[in-house]
Amino acid sequence: MAYVLDSDVLIQAKDENYPFDICPGFWDWLDRQYAAGRVHSVQAVREELERGNDELGEWAKARRDSFFLLVDERTSGAMAAVSGWVQAGDFRDDAKRIFLAGADPWLIAHALAHGHTVVTREVHIEGEKRNVKIPTVCKALNVPSMRALDMLRKERVQFVLKA
Repeated sequence: MAYVLDSDVLIQAKDENYPFDICPGFWDWLDRQYAAGRVHSVQAVREELERGNDELGEWAKARRDSFFLLVDERTSGAMAAVSGWVQAGDFRDDAKRIFLAGADPWLIAHALAHGHTVVTREVHIEGEKRNVKIPTVCKALNVPSMRALDMLRKERVQFVLKA
């Protein structure tokens, strides 16, 4: 199984859990797992991160041709299922518009097309109509999703202190 990461996972890692200067092991682990075909993200997420114009944006730019995969034919085809479900859903029109204009539907479409698991900080909220949440769409389309710590635990990752 491969994991496809949402931008919020990387942003929180940089800002709170695994800053580049304190926990370089997290970022090294991502690179190693990408090389092994187990962790990646999508082009639309890279574009979001690059707009941040910070250390994470630079990290994303340095991986423009690797970690962030381009839209392929299978993903493009799966986007119709994602978009169709969201449009038919009981969400506010502005929520649908905002969701479909961002990276999230591409992330889900990629996971749907390739049998991957979406990793996000978002959580499903039953009956939510003001926002379209990644786990809600994933649940409806039978796409696995989980939080970053769950992924790290499942993969038995440990960042060991070396001083």
